[in-house]
Amino acid sequence: MTALLAALIAGLLLIAGALFALLFALSRRGRDENGGLLSARLEAVAAAQNEISGRFAQAIAGQTELQAVLAGRLDVLDCRLGETLKENASRTAETLGGIQTRLSVIDEAQKNITALSGQVVSLQEILANKQARGAFGQQQMEAIVADGLPSTLYSFQAPLSNGSRPDCLIRLPNAKAAIVIDSKFPLESFAGLRAAGDGERKSAVAAVRSDVLKHVKDIASKYLIPEETQTPAIMFVPSESIYADLHEFCPDVFQRALREQVVIVSPSILMLAVMTVQTVMKDARMREQASLIQREVGLLLQDTRRLAERVMVLQRHYAQGEADLKDVAISTEKIVKRAGSIEAVELTPVEPPQISE
Repeated sequence: MTALLAALIAGLLLIAGALFALLFALSRRGRDENGGLLSARLEAVAAAQNEISGRFAQAIAGQTELQAVLAGRLDVLDCRLGETLKENASRTAETLGGIQTRLSVIDEAQKNITALSGQVVSLQEILANKQARGAFGQQQMEAIVADGLPSTLYSFQAPLSNGSRPDCLIRLPNAKAAIVIDSKFPLESFAGLRAAGDGERKSAVAAVRSDVLKHVKDIASKYLIPEETQTPAIMFVPSESIYADLHEFCPDVFQRALREQVVIVSPSILMLAVMTVQTVMKDARMREQASLIQREVGLLLQDTRRLAERVMVLQRHYAQGEADLKDVAISTEKIVKRAGSIEAVELTPVEPPQISE
């Protein structure tokens, strides 16, 4: 802005100089013709020039004052700009700190996700392998049974009379037949069902139904032995999601399994079954101990009656003692009265009797 004012002032000075030169030339030409008029005009031009010079001087003075005001405002602007930059730097540092913290959290979450992905992959490998899948279901079933029942009531991989070995046998008190639990399940058809599209859904459902019913028939043929195992046998499915899929797509399988004397259970239902066995166990123990409890109650009643009789005898003894104490008090009172009366009597001398000669 200062450079612009300087250029403007220089231009005005050049214009004034040119006007002065032009007027000077005109004055020389017309000096003889109209000397007085030209002289007056020159004076007017000179006065205008002086006025312009004064205004230029004022403009220069205003420019100096304007420069001072601009310098002050620039200082204030620099100060405000410095404060703003400082505040923005502080906020930026805080924001970067928060971002760093969140990045650390995200990094930890990413590590957890990576670890979980590895676990999921290993679980998929386990479930894809039939032997590993059977071991997985066996371990889960064993954990549920072992947590809910005493070790004397169950056994794993125990042989039956036909040579088969069910995954678990639960023997109830006072019962010869045992409850059979099988922990194997066909997963391949379930995987095909989940991967099937709309056009393949029907065939995938049919495959699931066929595999499950085949496994149900295998359980019924191998493990249901009259007077050795109880009905129904239990087919354990160690996955709530697979159990839900079976209910959704093949609800008729459960009825057909029941007709084969096999019930299909999930982990939560097996827990409920184990709790039911616990209740049956408690009832059996109560029945076993009923005679003993009755005998103990009879003895307790006899002791109570004997105690009541002895309390009554003791009460009679206390009553007799109280009567004896009253008699003693009466006798004591009489003795005291007699002693007082004896003490109050005045004795007179008695003359000896005369003996006649």
